[in-house]
Amino acid sequence: MAPSIIQAAVSLFCVASAFASADSNAVVLEKRGGVVPSTLPGTWAYQGCYTDPGPRTLSASSYTTTTAMTDESCINYCSNLGYYYAGTEYSSQCYCDNAIASTGAVAAPSDCAMTCSGNSSEVCGGPNRLTVFWNGKNPPPGPSTDPGTLGYGFLGCYTEGTNGRALTHGQTVTGGQPATTVALCIQTCKNLGYTLAGVEYADECYCDNTIQNAATIAPEGISGCNMLCAGNSSEYCGAGNRLDIYKFNYTGVSSTSSSTLISSSSSSQLSSTTSLLSSSSSISSSVASTSSSSSRANGVANVASSTTLSQSSSAAAGSSTSSTIKPSSSSSSSVLSSSTSALSSVSSTSSSATPSPTLGHKQTVGLYSFQGCYTEGNGVRALSAASFYNYGGMTTEICAADCAGYTYFGVEYGGECYCANSLATSSTLAPLTDCSFICPGNSYEYCGAGNRLELYELTSVAYTSSSRSLVVSTTSSSSSIAGSSSVSSSIVSSSSSKPSSSSSSLVSSSASSVVSSSSSQSSSSSSSLLSTSGSSVSSSLLSSSASSTSPTASPTLGIKQSIGNYAFIGCYTEGTNSRALTGAASYSYGAMTLEMCAASCAGYTYWGVEYGGECYCGNALSAGSVLAPTQSDCSFTCPGNALEYCGAGNRLEMYQLGASTGGSTSSATATSSVSVVSSSIVSTSISSTSTLSSSSSTSSQTSSATGLPPGWKYDGCYSEGTNGRALQHQQPDQDQTNTVESCINTCIGLGYSVAGMEYGVQCFCDNYVYNGAAPAAASNCNMACPGNSKEICGNGNYLSLYNTGNLTVYAPPAAQKTNLPGSWTYQGCYSDNINNVRALFWQNILTNNNTATSCLSLCAQYGYMAAGMEYGDECYCGDASALVASGSTQQPETDCQVPCSGNSAYYCGGGSRLSYYTWTGTPLYVWNSPTGNAMGSYEFLVGGVVVPLITTVGINDKVVFMEKSGTGAPNTTGTYELDLASIDDFPNAWRALHVKSDIFCSAGVTLPDKAGRQLNIGGWAGASTYGVRIYTPSGSPGVPGTTDWEENVNELSLLAGRWYPSAMIMTNGSVLVLGGEVGSNSAPTPSCEILPAPPGGYAKYLDWLDRTDPDNLYPFLFVLPTGGIFVVYYNEARIIDEVTFDTIKTLPNLPGSVNNFLAGRTYPLEGTGVLFPQYPPYTDPVTVLVCGGSSNGAAYAIDNCVSTQPEVGSPTWTLERMPSQRVMSCICALPDGTYLILNGAQEGVAGFGLATDPNYNAVLYDPSKPVNHRMSIMATTIVARLYHSEAILLPDGRVLVSGSDPEDGVHPEEYRVEVFNPPYALSGATPPSFTITNTDWLYGASVSITANIPTGNLGAVRVSMMAAVSSTHGNSLGQRTLFLAVSCAGAANSATCVLTTPPSAHVAPPGWYQVFVLDGPTPGHSNWVRVGGAIADAAGLGNWPAFSDFTRPGLGAVGS
Repeated sequence: MAPSIIQAAVSLFCVASAFASADSNAVVLEKRGGVVPSTLPGTWAYQGCYTDPGPRTLSASSYTTTTAMTDESCINYCSNLGYYYAGTEYSSQCYCDNAIASTGAVAAPSDCAMTCSGNSSEVCGGPNRLTVFWNGKNPPPGPSTDPGTLGYGFLGCYTEGTNGRALTHGQTVTGGQPATTVALCIQTCKNLGYTLAGVEYADECYCDNTIQNAATIAPEGISGCNMLCAGNSSEYCGAGNRLDIYKFNYTGVSSTSSSTLISSSSSSQLSSTTSLLSSSSSISSSVASTSSSSSRANGVANVASSTTLSQSSSAAAGSSTSSTIKPSSSSSSSVLSSSTSALSSVSSTSSSATPSPTLGHKQTVGLYSFQGCYTEGNGVRALSAASFYNYGGMTTEICAADCAGYTYFGVEYGGECYCANSLATSSTLAPLTDCSFICPGNSYEYCGAGNRLELYELTSVAYTSSSRSLVVSTTSSSSSIAGSSSVSSSIVSSSSSKPSSSSSSLVSSSASSVVSSSSSQSSSSSSSLLSTSGSSVSSSLLSSSASSTSPTASPTLGIKQSIGNYAFIGCYTEGTNSRALTGAASYSYGAMTLEMCAASCAGYTYWGVEYGGECYCGNALSAGSVLAPTQSDCSFTCPGNALEYCGAGNRLEMYQLGASTGGSTSSATATSSVSVVSSSIVSTSISSTSTLSSSSSTSSQTSSATGLPPGWKYDGCYSEGTNGRALQHQQPDQDQTNTVESCINTCIGLGYSVAGMEYGVQCFCDNYVYNGAAPAAASNCNMACPGNSKEICGNGNYLSLYNTGNLTVYAPPAAQKTNLPGSWTYQGCYSDNINNVRALFWQNILTNNNTATSCLSLCAQYGYMAAGMEYGDECYCGDASALVASGSTQQPETDCQVPCSGNSAYYCGGGSRLSYYTWTGTPLYVWNSPTGNAMGSYEFLVGGVVVPLITTVGINDKVVFMEKSGTGAPNTTGTYELDLASIDDFPNAWRALHVKSDIFCSAGVTLPDKAGRQLNIGGWAGASTYGVRIYTPSGSPGVPGTTDWEENVNELSLLAGRWYPSAMIMTNGSVLVLGGEVGSNSAPTPSCEILPAPPGGYAKYLDWLDRTDPDNLYPFLFVLPTGGIFVVYYNEARIIDEVTFDTIKTLPNLPGSVNNFLAGRTYPLEGTGVLFPQYPPYTDPVTVLVCGGSSNGAAYAIDNCVSTQPEVGSPTWTLERMPSQRVMSCICALPDGTYLILNGAQEGVAGFGLATDPNYNAVLYDPSKPVNHRMSIMATTIVARLYHSEAILLPDGRVLVSGSDPEDGVHPEEYRVEVFNPPYALSGATPPSFTITNTDWLYGASVSITANIPTGNLGAVRVSMMAAVSSTHGNSLGQRTLFLAVSCAGAANSATCVLTTPPSAHVAPPGWYQVFVLDGPTPGHSNWVRVGGAIADAAGLGNWPAFSDFTRPGLGAVGS
């Protein structure tokens, strides 16, 4: 970057080589670098070094202390406020937030090298760099950019190539496109030997070794890559025509700092506290800096410095061969002579019309000449002294300004700028066509390419032979610098005082006059022209005056009443929703002083210092900026001068330009001003003449230009927008060439119909005028165009406006109140984050398209009737009751004034402020809230002996409990049978059963053989995963059984190991086994197989299971009445052929949660699924219901159910909101056709210790009611039912609730067994009863039963069939509900009822069903029947397996 004024002075007075030769015995103490603390508070963990480019990477809260900052104190501050992230920066600053902004990127660890102001052994970030920490507990709300893995670092968001792919080798990741994640793509590219990996369009992966086809950093920056990865919704995977690119061994952007003790080169960075005093022949300098770093964001320099050294001029004189000190006046005059021509050349302007620009390699940039397209060095940077980055707006001019004072500058990769005084020897000339990246800030310039530099060399300025420092002579005729006949200095500036520009300041120390611009605006790229009038060195630049040698009193901390021509006017607040001073800004958190800010803002009416290290300039105070309540509000001391105040948080130490304190004034003529410049100053960057000449007559200037392009006209002088730019598309400043015609032609070339010129050098384009910009008096636009002084190019905050066609002016933004979707109504601006609690829970970040329309439509789609927008791009959905409970209250509308990211004509909230809307039409949902017996009840049933993970009701009316091996007491056998008739006789209630292998996370079904045997398959690890176990129910209620589980893995096993599989009875009576994993958290088993196994076995590979592992375990399986098997897995669904298992139809993906379409429904994102009841004549399409689930990443449980009819032509999903979030939920079908949803948690995923916030409420779902009116909020339990909980229907119509093994250190392993009593069990009505003799039903047959109907209303009798179920992990394996055609006659207490059995195996797969008779709403006790007859035996299950150690009931009718 450009050397500072003080740096140049040090180059003049104090050179490292001279210092060393003067004192060969001098000891140089090397300062030990800081480190990240090895021990951090609580669970906090170090996350790395991050960039802080603006807006802030962490922005929710902050504080600054120049004496006491440590990483621990910052962490404690953020932790106490409830934030997830903490970051330290610039030694003294602390920032907090709940998420790392998308603009922040991982940087090189060496970039965070500044030691903490309160502990020099720790690192506290660096310039524009944050040392970031995470609390180790809370995940960030919403997705983020993956920093990289496997040695690949995030390189940036890139466009696709102009004539082909940026990365030319497309690849498919493991699992296919829907499984795409950053890690999988990197792994794929790494395995293939590529050094670059890129993800695009959410699910595409590309590899290469170089970036091809002129692809460049996306102009909108990282926000352009905003599509969530198909395989991981917590991270981004590029976007349309945008790639997130990762590079091997890339550790992030870095800035290079000088490390020499004191260097005469311009890479040293020094503070502004240097004192230059001359006495006789000696010169003494106090120099702050030995090894300092500099970083710049958007062209603003930040300087940090450290130790102090001092030496006399005699030492410097002793080594004159390497010093820039030239005592003789003749030397000075020779330099001045050469400098005059340099100034003359850059001061000339042309009034001729500017030709239309064309793309090309710019031959000159200021005083730099184009040298060609150069390669990077071999293993080193070609230019290594300093570096800057601006991927969204880089131009060669910006880089030249950043590198002012260096011999070379070069632009690379479109947005990277490098500087140095020498070129690495291994950097060589490359073909010019290699430099093909177009500058993002100027589409008519080239900015290098990958590994290629657009190289420029400084060629037009006189240098000393030894140091390449600019040499400037300042001649004094005053005796105030005692005995000195001449002083020679090298003067270069690093601060900018003009908006949107970065350049050098000019300092004049002429004895008789001041170089000045006629305008108080700092409008050229030469930011300020500072004066040291008379005979003294200006205190505004060098901190001390050389005009007096008399003793002074010891200085004390206090308010400085004047700085140069500026007078102190008080401690002021910031503006309302805008900066108090908006003209320009510069930053120096390590060395700011009032004098430094005054120098940066020279020419502006006002300047102020804030937060200790921030300097702001302007010609007017913004609305809302007023005197603070007390002067003591401005309490931060200046880091560069502990005796001055530099504002505070939201407080400015404010100064205003007043009467001149002496010296020449701006009334000097243009001739005298230029002559002063030519005799006293050489600048490294003068790109406009407006600061080099005084005002002249404007009688020849015209407001509107002539010779406009056809159809264009002058609209007048317009004020800027009240809340933002009038024209939204700013073009690169044309500091020397801007004219009305050139700006209009630029806008035409970009397809715009409106053009505006401002500040002389600025050009803006658009198709409309925004933000309430309005016509103003013509006199307000009075600044000459630098490219044609006869034309007017606006003024500060005023535009000379031109357009073609009709001019449309939009009013200032406001909250959208009309043309809203649906029945939404605006309620006002409301507070958010009260006590760190969100008013509305669900957050979406809509980077480019957040509007009231898009946000409210999204919320309504997912059933939310309260919504709001915040911070411009955040959309929140939730409930009004939650907003009230959070403490949110209405706030002034002025608090909600951040434009919507999708439409800047409207506001979308503000900082912790919601533009709040509610749905005021017909409710989107109605949740019923019954009371008393109508809400059901939980009841303790019996103390358990085991913590089950599978429960099954057998045809003997007993319940089999199966546990994970090792879960229970050491002497447990792994499985027990509960006799419901012996509940009051605990020893006889439980009968121990035995298994030989671990049944952890296995699957179970009831076989359709005549004995109703129970089958258990799969398990945990090793041989258990192949396990096939069979149990034959025996005994009866009150009578103990005698049978046990049978298994022999050496005789009977699965073809593949399966952990977390599903099983289902098919229409031919065989068993389908599908999915799972090889073993505990191992590879997938993406196949299905059949039991009994056909000769030679049968298994089929299923690619869709492979692709979606591990989120597809325990898939939901249903036989469809029209044929085929419906499978729900992860967030996908399909119908497969029941013979070939090939896919017949793929359905749309299941909707997820409102903020994550990739949320899933099967283990481990565990929801629950069932079939709706089927009714005669069974011709209606069947409906599948899936409720709850969760997502990867933040793991917020889903709060909706979705349903579909897979058999229809184009099935869609219908979404219904649940009253609460639920993961690891269970669902139990009830005999009256309703469903009980219960158990689970409100956050997390399935697994040990992976979920929190138990959901204690039950919900009753009634599919007979209208959509979104089907749910009733039922009773609450006191028992947390989390991982490994179950719910299963008992023969008396109650629901048995069991299990919970969370292993979370909070909730216990749950042995208690409960029942849920549905409302019909509490009504007091006498339940019906019936007897049946035929328990082996054929399809389409008539069956008679004898029933007792207590109400006597035979016409209200209903009969339901409930298939046998095994409940585990939210999956009711085998579930099916059918209602039968029934007619009853005879006496009510002995009525004969004739039932018609289901017509086919597709309507009711063969197997065992509980048959319930209902007297109106009340069911009685069930009886078991087998459905299917000979079809149930078609697979020969009764004779399987053919081994002597297995019990085989044989084939034939039940009871035979």
